[in-house]
Amino acid sequence: MVNDAPTLLNDLLAKAKKAGADSCDAVYVCSSSLSIAQRLAKPEKLERSENSDIGLRVFVGKRQAIVSTSDFSKETLDGVVDRAVAMARVVPEDPYCGLADPSELARDVRELDIYDATEPSAETLIDWANRAEDAARSVDGVTNSEGAEAGWGRADVAVAATNGFSANYSSSHFSLSAAVLAGTGTGMERDYDYTGAVYASDLMAPEDVGRSAGKRAVERLGPRKVSSGQFPIVYDPRVARSLVSHFANAVNGASIARATSFLKDSMGEPVFPSSITIIDDPHRQRGLRSKPFDGEGVGNALRKVADAGVLTTWFLDLRSARQLKLKSTGHASRSSGSPPTPSASNLYLEPGSVDPAGLMADIKQGIYVTELIGFGVNGLTGDYSRGAAGFWIENGKIAFPVSEITIAGNLRDMFKNLSHANDLVFRYGIDSPTLRVDGMTVAGR
Repeated sequence: MVNDAPTLLNDLLAKAKKAGADSCDAVYVCSSSLSIAQRLAKPEKLERSENSDIGLRVFVGKRQAIVSTSDFSKETLDGVVDRAVAMARVVPEDPYCGLADPSELARDVRELDIYDATEPSAETLIDWANRAEDAARSVDGVTNSEGAEAGWGRADVAVAATNGFSANYSSSHFSLSAAVLAGTGTGMERDYDYTGAVYASDLMAPEDVGRSAGKRAVERLGPRKVSSGQFPIVYDPRVARSLVSHFANAVNGASIARATSFLKDSMGEPVFPSSITIIDDPHRQRGLRSKPFDGEGVGNALRKVADAGVLTTWFLDLRSARQLKLKSTGHASRSSGSPPTPSASNLYLEPGSVDPAGLMADIKQGIYVTELIGFGVNGLTGDYSRGAAGFWIENGKIAFPVSEITIAGNLRDMFKNLSHANDLVFRYGIDSPTLRVDGMTVAGR
C-alpha cells in the first residue's frame, strides 16, 4: 500500500485543514516481521507480525495534537480528523511546535539501497539458526546452548505535510545470533555472536556466527578476579559502540535544550583527542539506519559530529532547534502516535591507524572488556560505572579471562583519554573500532 500512502495522507491533510487546522502533517508506517528461535534443533519461537498505522498531527495556533489509527476506513479517518482538531484547540500552547519552513525540506530524496525485496520463509530462518547453533556446539569445550535466533523485517514509511512535503521509502533488515555455554557446573561461561544487515546476502555465514559464539564462550572459561586499581581499559568493538552511544545521548538536542547533558556548554570545544572523528551518515548505502529524509521531511546529510576531536553540532529536530535558536539538523525520528524527537542515524567513530594488538602493545597491566553489565551512566554529570567482564592484559598481551569487576570514570575524562584502532566494521547502526581509555578505576577483589 506504500505507493498509495501519499495520496491517502494528502487527503487526510486536506480534511484536517477543512476541519479547522492551521497546518498539519501525517505519517504512515506499514511493517512486517518474522522471527524464529531454535534451541538444540527444536523450535522455541515462531512469530510473525504485520502492522499498519497512520498518525495525524494537527496545529491550531501554537497548540498541537496527535491521533493515530490502524483502521483506514473513511469513517474512522474522519473521526481521527475531528478528534485531533478538537484536542488541539484545548491543549496548552507549545511555542516551539510547528512544521518546517519549505526551505528546510528534503528536495532530493536519494536512493540508498536499503530495501531487499526478498522475504525469507520460516524454513529459511530455521535453517540459518540450526546451522549457527550446530557450528557453535561443535566448538571443543561448548557444553550447552541457549539457542539461535533469526529474524527479518521490512517497513514502508510515508510522510506528508501541508508545507508541501510528500515522500516515502521502504527499508528491510535481517539478523542472526547464537548464544552458547562452555564448561560445567559453577564454572560455566556464556557468550554469543550476532550479525545484522539490510540485505540477506550481507550477513555473516551462519557457521561463522556459531563458531565465533562458541570460541568466545570457551575463551572465557576459568576467569580470575583482579585487584582494584587504575588501569587502561580496552573496549572490544561490540562494547566500544556503547561509548559512541553515550556521546550521542550527550549531544541530543532535547537534552541540550533541557540543560541535562554534561556536554551542554562544549559546542566548538575539543571533547576528544584531535585524532578522533565521529560521523553521522543518514545516506550510507545499505546502512542499517539510513533514511532519505527525517521524520519531519527535513533534509539530512552526512555530518562530522566531532571533527578532529572538536564538537561541531547537536542532533536537532525542529522543536529542539527552535528552543536553542538554531536550525534543524535533520535528525527527527517519530512513530505514528508520538511527536518527533532527535536521534542519530548511522553513527560511527572513524578507524585509527593501528591494529588492536598495536593499541594495547604498551599496556603493562590493563583489561580488555568484552561485556558490560548494567547501565550506570549519569547523563547530567557524565559519571560512569559499569559491571564488566573480559580479559587481563599483561605486557601488551591477553593473559587470562576476568569477571566480577566494575569499571568507573567520568565520560568527559574518558573521551579526552580515548584512542582507537583500525578495525571498524559496520554491524549495528552505531559502530566503533576497538577503543582504549587510559586511567580508569577498576573495582575488583
